[in-house]
Formats: sequence, C-alpha cells, structure tokens
Amino acid sequence: MTKLGFLITMIFATILISCNLEKSKTNSESEYLNHTEKETDTLTKHLKSFKAELPTIGLLMYNGVLQSEVIATSDVFAKPTEDGKQLFNVISIAETKNPITTEEGMRFVPDYTFENCPKLTALFIPSAYDMYAQVHNEKIVDFIKEKNKETKYTISNCAGAQLIGASGIADGKKIVTWVGGGKQLQEDYPNLKVQNDSLVTFVEDGKFSSSNGNLASYISALNLVEKMTSTEHRKFVESYLYLDRLQNWDE
Repeated sequence: MTKLGFLITMIFATILISCNLEKSKTNSESEYLNHTEKETDTLTKHLKSFKAELPTIGLLMYNGVLQSEVIATSDVFAKPTEDGKQLFNVISIAETKNPITTEEGMRFVPDYTFENCPKLTALFIPSAYDMYAQVHNEKIVDFIKEKNKETKYTISNCAGAQLIGASGIADGKKIVTWVGGGKQLQEDYPNLKVQNDSLVTFVEDGKFSSSNGNLASYISALNLVEKMTSTEHRKFVESYLYLDRLQNWDE
C-alpha cells in the first residue's frame, strides 16, 4: 500500500470511529431524556389541575386530624366520570402551609391556607380525638364562619360537629356526632338539634349534613356527590371504590 493509500484509509477509519462515537453519544442522550421524561410523568401524571369552572370541595385539616375523614371525602370526589372526565376540584386546607400530622402519624401537605383558599362549593370539617385545641382556635372557627357564607354545603364528620357548634353557623339545625358524644355536644351547644348518635349515622338539614365519622364519612361524601351529580355517578364511584366488596366477605 502506498503512503497516499494508507493516509486515505486512516482518514476514513477516523471518520467512521467518530461517527460511531457520536451516534452512541446521541443514543445515550436520547435514552436518558426518554427515561427522565418517563420518570417525570410518573411523578406528575396523577396531579389534577385546578379548573375554575368546576365546583371546589374543601377538606379542612389540622394536626391530630383523623385521616380517614380526609381520605373518605377525597376518595369520593376525586373520582372521574366513567369516561374519565374530572368533575370537581378537591383541595386540602390548613391554617399554615406547614405539613400537618394526622392522628395516625402520616404527614399531609395542605394545598391552601386560610389566607389563599379559593371559593368553596362545599367544606368538609373532620375531627380529632381531642378537639379542645381546634374549638379554641379562633382562626379555625373564623375560617369556618367565613367559608360558610359562600358554601352551598357544609359537612361535619364525627367530632367536627363541635367546630360547627363553636362557629354557631348551624344553630337550630339537626346534627349528629360520634357515637357517645351527643350528650356532651348538646350541653356545650344547646342551640343545635343534636340527634341520638346511637341510632343515627347520618343526618341532613338544609345545607348542613353530618355523620358519626371515621368510615361513616363515606356516607356524607357519597350523599353529597349524588346530590351534586346523579345516582348513576354515585353508583359508579361506589363500584370504583369496591364498596360492594365490604359486604358478605365471608362467602
């Protein structure tokens, strides 16, 4: 081989190696970007955008809250229609933006604070095992009073009824609380029409409704979702949640 031939061969070899390296680099970058996009999608695809035209369901939270009473409402109202359409904005609200710690020890980060909470269609008020701090927290009580002026529905679960009583927004209305708590609730807030909690699980009076709380909170949520949509959608949500599977599980 002549020197010229050798030189030409070396040039082609160099170009070929460079092209292969560049192709390998491009493929690696492409694979990395695809992986990153998939990872980002996994992190964000479940987020539901706030749509101003939709009814907004507010879930009040505070330290020590029973998480089942927050989850029950979000479980029901966050479900789409059968064809995947979003029906509601479901937001959580607390006094500050700091994470709250539930009675069960989980930490929830609120979407909004009392200061920047958007207009609500419905406000759900949950409970804690010890309601003293909440009932004596003027910011929480005042928030409930103010939001009740704009809500179409105000709902309490379990001892959340004490915050209803402290706010005075449902005086003269029927209400129920946790099993065994009705007598004290009536003594503390004589203007409420407290129902017999050993017989009544859920009660509705005008815009106000209440339940014994815990898993009975699903009753409050399902009743309202049916009122705001249809019986068919409520049945779809119940089937989505497998609520029918909670019956006859020993068969």
